[in-house]
Amino acid sequence: MNNWGKIIGGILGLMLGGPIGLFLGIWIGNSFDKGLNQDFTSMFGNADPTETQRIFFATTFAVMGHIAKADGVVSKQEIAAAEQVMQQLGLDENKRREAINAFSLGKGDDFDLSASLESLIKNCIRKPSLIQMFLEIQILAATADGQVSQSEREILYRIGGSFRISRAQIDRLVEMVIAQRSFHQGGYSGSARNQSGPTIEQAYKVLGISPDSNKTEIKRAYRKLMSQHHPDKLVAKGMPEEMIKVATEKSQEIQAAYEMIKKEKF
Repeated sequence: MNNWGKIIGGILGLMLGGPIGLFLGIWIGNSFDKGLNQDFTSMFGNADPTETQRIFFATTFAVMGHIAKADGVVSKQEIAAAEQVMQQLGLDENKRREAINAFSLGKGDDFDLSASLESLIKNCIRKPSLIQMFLEIQILAATADGQVSQSEREILYRIGGSFRISRAQIDRLVEMVIAQRSFHQGGYSGSARNQSGPTIEQAYKVLGISPDSNKTEIKRAYRKLMSQHHPDKLVAKGMPEEMIKVATEKSQEIQAAYEMIKKEKF
């Protein structure tokens, strides 16, 4: 136990107030020592990356199911989108079963979105890159048909609000994810795929910048996005290793968009 607070408090109290000051100083010092001995880690959430990975995985697929049910009925296309994400992740049989169970839980009528997000917020509130990846995966599934319905967007706004992310930022993320799909090397099913190839306008949207951005702004945006989607950094912060493939593919899409802009601007 730490006793330095009582010792220092007692000495100062004795010097300033005599015997009464001594007792008062010891009392104040004791309160200080108790503060030093508190486990402050628990105040800011569980720092265990394994627990963060478990929560991130379960919440991702539960919320995905909730968004799929946003229009009232889960369409075949939305189920296919969820399965496509699972396929992209290369989940083994056990993890695939966990993902399906979480998805089914999320599309239930009694699913509580706020309660589901609570643990994720506790574990990721100081990890913005993890929060962004969570949102991007949700948008990726929601944009299976190339757009996001208003009901789906409202849920994304609610999720963003839980992380103190504005509606404008969510709208920007939706634009970025849709644009990124055009740069995906393997291609996507559905109308989101650009059969004629990505455009320079889409490249700017991938980086979240305007066409009149200068070279410095372009490089800054590119480096920031590459850092946010760096697989090793995301794993260290608690992203499930099964989901790193998505981060790697997004890094490739960002790289491809940047190369297109470089050819035009640099």
